[in-house]
Amino acid sequence: MKIYLSPPHMSGKELDYIKEAFDSNYIAPLGPFVEKFEEAVKAYTKAPYALALCSATSGIHLALRTLGIKEKAKVAVSSFTFIASLSPILYQKATPVLIDSDNSWQMDLNALEDALKKERIKAVIVTHLYGQSAAIKEIAQLCQKYGAFLIEDAAESLGAVYEKQHTGTFGIFGVYSFNGNKILTTSGGGVLVGEDEKLMQLARKLSTQAKEEGFAWYEHTTYGYNYRLSNILAAIGVAQMEVLDKRIAKKRRIFSWYQEELTDIATFMPQIPNSQGNRWLTTALFESDPLKIYEALKKEGIESRPLWKPMHLQPLCKDFAFYGKGESDKLFAKGLCLPSGTQLERKDIQEICQIIKEQSC
Repeated sequence: MKIYLSPPHMSGKELDYIKEAFDSNYIAPLGPFVEKFEEAVKAYTKAPYALALCSATSGIHLALRTLGIKEKAKVAVSSFTFIASLSPILYQKATPVLIDSDNSWQMDLNALEDALKKERIKAVIVTHLYGQSAAIKEIAQLCQKYGAFLIEDAAESLGAVYEKQHTGTFGIFGVYSFNGNKILTTSGGGVLVGEDEKLMQLARKLSTQAKEEGFAWYEHTTYGYNYRLSNILAAIGVAQMEVLDKRIAKKRRIFSWYQEELTDIATFMPQIPNSQGNRWLTTALFESDPLKIYEALKKEGIESRPLWKPMHLQPLCKDFAFYGKGESDKLFAKGLCLPSGTQLERKDIQEICQIIKEQSC
């Protein structure tokens, strides 16, 4: 590939911070940069508490575990999402209830309320899709009305806001991803944020094998996980957080370039009122076959990707309840994620769009 979908973009300070971590010999998990990274995420998002982890998936898992979501409990989750939003439900042997999208591409409020009325939903996991905010204030109100915990999968939406409040900070828990293709990366990693001090303390304990304090030996009254982020990767994260606003500005500029070039042949993911997304990936619907566009771009060494295949269409999820009208089926059939790396320039976007236009004639 000569153009990737969303490759890492280093700030230039990462090696300096990694060297500092090496020089201090904090190579093993935890250390000063883990704390600095957590503080940087808290300062940026205004989240009360933050916990640096090996992945956003582990953050969702810890959220469910600390909230007492157990076997046979029902958890509503966005259907139009990556499987990592759903997998932690299965880790807990709970049952997913799949919620469709509406014309915003985000979780359908009517479908969610229908599920909350008919099912005994213990928690709701909502994905802020492709870096855009869902109608999170309204979703939070529904969760409060029906007594369900709200967990935000903000893996793709670090820096996105709804009514000037950061996604990930409306629910009792939120997660951000720092995987290799996200707007910022630590190569692999995530951060769990939360508003409840006791729950976050429990999540922190569980993330380090649930070791009890006050003993010279390892004492355990329950089991935990090896979920913490290393000091070395956190050093990368500290440097990345310093350029987040620049990366968001470039992602949004790339989106505007695509919009100008393809306005006659594509429909782009909308931004809901009172919100501003980070435009992590530019995503669009095409009247022509998106797989033809995908193959044409691939032939030229340009990476693209179909939109998420909805969970209710996945063989794994065939027995789970689904609420909605199949809006996400249509999005999957017609949609494509376009190259959105922050090192792309206008000429690169023009080259990509020329290939797309040739396939759309």
